[in-house]
Amino acid sequence: MSPIHAVESSRMTSVLEPTATDRGILADASRIEPWLHITVVLLTAASAVRYVSGHGFGDNAGWVLSGAAVLLGIYAFPRLVRTGSARWASGWCLALVVTWFALVLLAPSFSWMAVPLSFVALRVLPFVAACAVIAAMVATVVTAWVRMAGTLDPTIVAGPVCIALLAVVAYRALERAGSVRQELVEELSDVHSDLADAQHRAGALSERARLSRDIHDSVAQGFTSINLLLQAADQSWSSRPDAARESVAQAALTAREGLDEIRRVIGDLAPAEVMSDQTATALFAALRRSAEQAVRDTGISIEVLLHGDPTPVAPEVAAAVLRTARGALANVVEHSGATRAVVSLTYQADCLTLDVYDDGTGFAPSQPPRARGRGRGRGLAGIQNRVHQLGGELVVESAPGEGTTIAVSVPLQPAKRRDAR
Repeated sequence: MSPIHAVESSRMTSVLEPTATDRGILADASRIEPWLHITVVLLTAASAVRYVSGHGFGDNAGWVLSGAAVLLGIYAFPRLVRTGSARWASGWCLALVVTWFALVLLAPSFSWMAVPLSFVALRVLPFVAACAVIAAMVATVVTAWVRMAGTLDPTIVAGPVCIALLAVVAYRALERAGSVRQELVEELSDVHSDLADAQHRAGALSERARLSRDIHDSVAQGFTSINLLLQAADQSWSSRPDAARESVAQAALTAREGLDEIRRVIGDLAPAEVMSDQTATALFAALRRSAEQAVRDTGISIEVLLHGDPTPVAPEVAAAVLRTARGALANVVEHSGATRAVVSLTYQADCLTLDVYDDGTGFAPSQPPRARGRGRGRGLAGIQNRVHQLGGELVVESAPGEGTTIAVSVPLQPAKRRDAR
């Protein structure tokens, strides 16, 4: 069915019952529609009663009462027989008006029916055709009243004309206002859809950034270790084959651990160390293993310290702290040129603090990331984003030639959980 045919076919079925797709003054007017039905029935009955009370059951009473019954039957036709043709809708309206014309010529009291029938015509027929029908109805009313009064009273002419004019103008204005409102609703719906798409894109970008941080602070560190171990094995392959084989074995172990880690990153899980073991000392033990791995890979002296009484923390907090430590140690190995590093984990009443110090070359924190050297800016930016998502804080203290200290403070209760309470 074409769009034009679909619009036209809705006219007949919507005359007596509004639908969600109709527009205009009666569109979706569940409160007005019943009153239109009541008005048609009451005016028809009142006009028939008035004729009978004035003329009795003689003369044309039979024709008048039959015509009134036919008028009500035609009016109820769309409710009794559902049709989807625009021609049926126009034919139904014209049959209704023609029957009314005949009744007005027999009994001028039926002139009052012109008011509800005008709304029916405006609802069913095209606007120009409806105006033509209403003009014919006004002329019929004026003719019937002049014939009944026996004289040409200016009010008999001006009254119906003014009422019809106001009805058409008011209907047209309300119809246009309804169209504007519908357009605004559609625009608002489009804006809402665009906003939902933007939020979806923002969420996707945020998730990509999170995965980038996690890969940088976990898998990238493992690849760095593998590269260093294989370089050491290549250099000692002839002179110290046992040490070379040990380096290769350690590289293979690191590769397997990196594979497990990337699988967990993809699955949005915490690192294995804090996922499988959520005891009070699990995080500290995982930090020690990461530091020992870095020592084996690089030979840098790394000391891991614990302060305060360990308590179990949420997996997301433990994962963030562990990945932050790994990212910081990766920066130490790759960029600092340090010979010694200290990792301190401190449990406080309401937060967890991680400090990573190295005696390397240091840098200027206020300097743009690109000027610091490759990798340094991305690592710190990832750490900062991860910490801020949990409601924590990051402080970087460094200066050229004076080493670097990275201090991270994260609430024991994640920010999103505290907000939920």
